[in-house]
Amino acid sequence: MKNVAIIKNERQYTAALKRADEIFAARPNTPHGDELALLLLVIKDYENKRHAVPMPDPIAVLKLKMQEEGWSNKDLVPLLGSKSYVSQLLSKRKPLTAEVMRVMHRKLGISAQILLAA
Repeated sequence: MKNVAIIKNERQYTAALKRADEIFAARPNTPHGDELALLLLVIKDYENKRHAVPMPDPIAVLKLKMQEEGWSNKDLVPLLGSKSYVSQLLSKRKPLTAEVMRVMHRKLGISAQILLAA
């Protein structure tokens, strides 16, 4: 088991990724398993600080959900309002309101984190 330290630069990040790949099959509660768990923690910490992934656009997520479910705009009318309102919402001419966000979260299963990042 090698010493695991906080990652401070890209060189250390690359080395940590390489080491994690080398011991990826390690079983939990073994020296290599413990090393892998620690490596994954410091890798995740570094990535969160240096390679943060921006939250997706809520309307893009809604459109993806519609595509996955095979829904059309009219399928959202009973949940969100008139056909015109749904069209304006999807084209971003109307803003997301708190009520629409609640419906999208509770009835459509879209993450509150994504909705609140708008």
